[in-house]
Amino acid sequence: MKKLYHTDVDAVVVGSGPNGLAAAITLQQRGLSVVVVEARPTIGGGMRTAEVTLPGFKHDICSAIHPLAVSAPFFRNIPLEKFGLSFVHPQICAAHPFDDGSAAALYPSLEQTAAALGKDRENYLALMQELEQDWPKIIDDILAPLRVPKHPVEMARFGLKAFVPASYILRRFSGEPAKALFAGMAAHGILPLNAAATAAFGLVLMAAGHTAGWPIPVGGSQSIANALGDYFISIGGKIETGFEVRSLSQLPSTKAILFDTTPQQLLTIAGQDFSAFYKWQLKRFRYGLGVFKIDWALDGAIPFTAPECRSAGTVHLGNRFADIAQAEADTHNGHHPGKPFVLLAQQSLFDPMRAPEGKQVAWAYCHVPNGSTQNMTDQIEAQVERFAPGFRDLIIGRHVMNTVAMEGYNANYIGGDINGGIQDLGQLFSRPALRWSPYRTSTKGIYICSSSTPPGGGVHGMCGFHAANRAYKDIFM
Repeated sequence: MKKLYHTDVDAVVVGSGPNGLAAAITLQQRGLSVVVVEARPTIGGGMRTAEVTLPGFKHDICSAIHPLAVSAPFFRNIPLEKFGLSFVHPQICAAHPFDDGSAAALYPSLEQTAAALGKDRENYLALMQELEQDWPKIIDDILAPLRVPKHPVEMARFGLKAFVPASYILRRFSGEPAKALFAGMAAHGILPLNAAATAAFGLVLMAAGHTAGWPIPVGGSQSIANALGDYFISIGGKIETGFEVRSLSQLPSTKAILFDTTPQQLLTIAGQDFSAFYKWQLKRFRYGLGVFKIDWALDGAIPFTAPECRSAGTVHLGNRFADIAQAEADTHNGHHPGKPFVLLAQQSLFDPMRAPEGKQVAWAYCHVPNGSTQNMTDQIEAQVERFAPGFRDLIIGRHVMNTVAMEGYNANYIGGDINGGIQDLGQLFSRPALRWSPYRTSTKGIYICSSSTPPGGGVHGMCGFHAANRAYKDIFM
């Protein structure tokens, strides 16, 4: 097997997704010598962009819209704009169309969002106004492992709303627009909407929208990875691409190794060095639903009937709350809904670098059972056509990825699970194992820093940030 030859290395980070890069940068900023190794030819993990349909059409392979990339604590003090990263902000964060041609919408403005919900205006303000005010105080603790919060009163207020099922929160609303809008937000958690703590996903995404928007990286999500990589190198870090780690023997002698992988790969690479109990814990780790994804090259903008959808970076296609809840429940029970809940992004409406002049790209996925190989192209495109008649006539290129293709592209997407493991209440804080620190393994000097640790999936870098700080305190202080 290929060996990595580096001398005087304090730490090695395996994997260059947002968390791997965050871990590496955090340690390098503390004066250590860090090397990142990446199996693929380019860095990025879920932050990759490629021409997968036609020349000149740039498609995000996984992450596309980034509600937390501008507000997460890790990103705050890194001058990534000096390394070519910029964002554009859609006029509407997310829109949610209905069969009658109307749509609900999450605007950057809390008041505008509430006003557009009509009779649920006061109900929405009662749900979100306090959270919007508390957000700057609590975001650090929300994106952290379980710990004593810095602002306990504000966190308690959030927790009372967050740790209930999304379906319980929906009782606050009397109208379908508010109910469906919140249901679409909560469905990002990839769980049935009657599961405990699913309200948290909706609350976090809405609060992020009202405080920092849902920005789109100019040029594609790869721009975030490239900026992080360039910054890391500028402060002395080293990156080795095209290097697949299959054994610890491939790595140089070092004080700390941090794995931006899920438990399955961690066991394969380093399991022989772990205690029997820790191996048992990792083997019990549960992966969640997968995704079926489509990228389109289009001859023009998607002709949504609702005008709100034509100004939104993200569009949730699911119609009523009951329809979304049923589709997500069916998928969780191993079925493939005929009318799935579809998450769609239309980045090129706001970033002309993504497509040739006059053309557009679009990105969409639906949830499917883990490991599914069923082709959901017709079902997804029917959902888009349902709210945008004439959409199919605009398709000039298409690229699809089922769960097997997703895992083949990124080994962390086990069975198509893009969240690094199911994020239900049983694994929200104890991922990947119930331990005093979720980032430590049973072996000194070996850590896990992927989205399989708190706070879980998303481009925020906080799993890597916390893991790196844990390793630094354990070994280098």
